[in-house]
Amino acid sequence: MATGRHDRKIVVLKIGTATLTGGGHRIRKGKVEDIAAQIANLQDRYQIVIVCSGAIAAAHQVIQLEHMDDALEQKQALAAIGQPYLMRVFEDIFREHRLHTGQCLLSYQDFAHAETRLNMRNTLETLLKHGVVPVINENDTVSTDEIQFGDNDRLSSLVAELMGAHILILATNTDGLLDEQKSTIEEIQDLSLVKRFVGSARSKQGTGGMLSKLEAAGYAQQAGIECWIVNGQTDDFLLNALSGTSLFSRIIP
Repeated sequence: MATGRHDRKIVVLKIGTATLTGGGHRIRKGKVEDIAAQIANLQDRYQIVIVCSGAIAAAHQVIQLEHMDDALEQKQALAAIGQPYLMRVFEDIFREHRLHTGQCLLSYQDFAHAETRLNMRNTLETLLKHGVVPVINENDTVSTDEIQFGDNDRLSSLVAELMGAHILILATNTDGLLDEQKSTIEEIQDLSLVKRFVGSARSKQGTGGMLSKLEAAGYAQQAGIECWIVNGQTDDFLLNALSGTSLFSRIIP
């Protein structure tokens, strides 16, 4: 018996810059293809909301600014250049799998007011109702928090709480949180007990890191949402996690 639209679980999938670039400096269309194929495969069981970084990395593929540095205003300019290119990549590839995408640029101020929260939720629910995959990014041209700190980890947890998601999945470049023996910690309840395994390093391409992911997981945990930290570098990472055939960390409420 087919699963009805209203029976499908909502999954918020956060894809960071390092996952999209594979540790390089260019958006890997092959990884976007991998993600699109998986979401198409899951459409009858899940409604997927994507929170996606990568606009700044995408900008480097279309323009070379002179006198480049790490100034915040330069990063905001690069985000403005790269965001349309990034969305074009998603739309072109997702269309090949008979999926459409809708861009949503949000800022933290949007979550602070009840009316704006309701408007955001109504928009996202309407997109999902019509089979459109929302692709969310922070509005980097006017906001700076994720550029400086979290690579959209925190934003993804806010979106998960807003939508009453079943699972928040954070894609990274390891098989979840690793202990001192480099083994995956498969189930976590008390985040304070595992933060000692986390280094301070962030990815070279993004601004996140495992600490920002655990902080996002903590927010989701408080909202009663299960959070998974999975290895987005591997093929079929989403399918494998949802079918229980891969190693990853599960932070349970």
